Amino acid sequence: MTEKTSELSNFLADVSSRKRTMLLPALHLAQDLYGWISTETQKEISEELRVPLADIHGVIEFYTMFYNKPTAKKVIRVCDGPACEIKNAHAVLEASERRLGIKTGENTDDLEVSFEHVPCLGMCEFAPVGLNGLEAAGELSSQNVNEFLDGKLSQPAVNVFGDQLSMLSRVGTVDPNDLESYEGAGGFDGLREVLKQDPEDVINLVESFNILGRGGAQFPTGSKWRITRNTENAKNEKHIVVNADESEPGTFKDRVLMEEDPFSVIEAAILAGFAVGAENGWIFVRGEYPRSFQRLENAIHQARSKGYLGKNIFDIEGLNFDIEIRKGAGAYICGEETALFEAIEGKRGFPRMKPPFPTTHGLFNQPTVVNNVETLAAVLSAINMGSEVWNGLGTDQSPGTKLFCISGNVEKAGLYEYPFGQSIGELIEMAGGVPQDKEIQGILLGGAAGVFIGPDKLDVKLTYEDAKEHGIPIGSGVIMVFDEDVEMMPILNNLARFFAHESCGKCFPCQLGTQRQMEILTMNGDKKLLSRSDKIDLADIGFAMTETSICGLGQTASTAVQSAIKLWPELVE
Repeated sequence: MTEKTSELSNFLADVSSRKRTMLLPALHLAQDLYGWISTETQKEISEELRVPLADIHGVIEFYTMFYNKPTAKKVIRVCDGPACEIKNAHAVLEASERRLGIKTGENTDDLEVSFEHVPCLGMCEFAPVGLNGLEAAGELSSQNVNEFLDGKLSQPAVNVFGDQLSMLSRVGTVDPNDLESYEGAGGFDGLREVLKQDPEDVINLVESFNILGRGGAQFPTGSKWRITRNTENAKNEKHIVVNADESEPGTFKDRVLMEEDPFSVIEAAILAGFAVGAENGWIFVRGEYPRSFQRLENAIHQARSKGYLGKNIFDIEGLNFDIEIRKGAGAYICGEETALFEAIEGKRGFPRMKPPFPTTHGLFNQPTVVNNVETLAAVLSAINMGSEVWNGLGTDQSPGTKLFCISGNVEKAGLYEYPFGQSIGELIEMAGGVPQDKEIQGILLGGAAGVFIGPDKLDVKLTYEDAKEHGIPIGSGVIMVFDEDVEMMPILNNLARFFAHESCGKCFPCQLGTQRQMEILTMNGDKKLLSRSDKIDLADIGFAMTETSICGLGQTASTAVQSAIKLWPELVE
């Protein structure tokens, strides 16, 4: 038995009693050890975890970061998402292929390196970006591509701007790898005060903050917590799931929080668990975020070592809460809450039909609170600031602060924190405006699942009430700017390819609709315009997907394209 085989066998022996829920960690370990997951390895995992071999094969096929054929252990990934495309990512891709001597999806003959194009790496502020194994690098070009491929470029420091009143207050001032540094800046003080209160009072307080879900759904956080707390179940088990599978192109706010303030994610999850009456916490991190995963894993270990996680936490008898971390493997759909449950449970990330909803039937069919990273950060910030201060920021209907991911053709792309109420134009000006005094052609709000707006909307204030009035999404806070020189048809092609690639295939409207949308937008080759029949077909397809798809992926897969056709009628001949 080789050392590598022994390591996998020992791991499987340790976790075999937990069966299927350990499938993703087992596959990741096998992938890391061997570079791919052979049939023999699949059989070993199947036998130890009691998972049918066919199911394991199906899981490997579903996730793009798992391989069932010989693949290089080092995979180099270069992003070709919209933010990277307008920053000349194609030059980086072509230069990488020339240097490596392989095309995307291929391995070098010695199986040392594999090369892939990926739709988004969540580092849009540093576009173009890439991953060399586990090392991220940004601001790539054909001039520095050799340094990137040789592993000589390191991940740049975060670009954080704005008031940094709450959620970003510790970024850049606290060591993200050190618990004592976090506590020295007031970390866990808010939680300690909360633990002195009755959980019902804590939920009342959270409801008073009027924090809506920051991943795009905008469900009231306090209401979600209350419903879950009041739900009875046979095993009396509840779960807190931190949705850190941030895969929306243009979005990088959660990545910054996880990388630069990971202990706050732990503190906020414990707070939610106390309020809801849950003893089980889970953090699901997208596979393309290696630094986020490493820092959260370290934070969990330090918190557990100090008695902040586990049994009788903070020396309070009977107060139990622990966190497990899971790594995704390349599937945008796992950002959908029920697909995320399926992934944790060791299955393909197919979304579930709703109702029932996660608050009553979530992870393992038990009551579950799912919040994304920013939502929990907002709750923790509001707790620390106090209701009066928090509600004094922003507007009556949109209190507090919001994180905005500004990228594209701006001088200072990065993560901005401001109270609700800034206009779109003001935020772009705070980001230095458009380089070389060029005109704004369009702005993508909400990411790939969002909408395009024109410069006539620059005065719209970014509040929930104003967004609703003008029919635009705040979503995950994406503000992607396109200047006058950008050809928009390739951007629409890019978005269409993204959704066709990421559709999970569970429901026909989305599976077929995203493919057909992509075909229409790409089949005209060098043509710059759509025909009138193309426009009609795209509208019909979009309507069908929006009205009949199971989950939000299909329901929003056409919104950006439809908004672009409406905004720029000149795209149709």
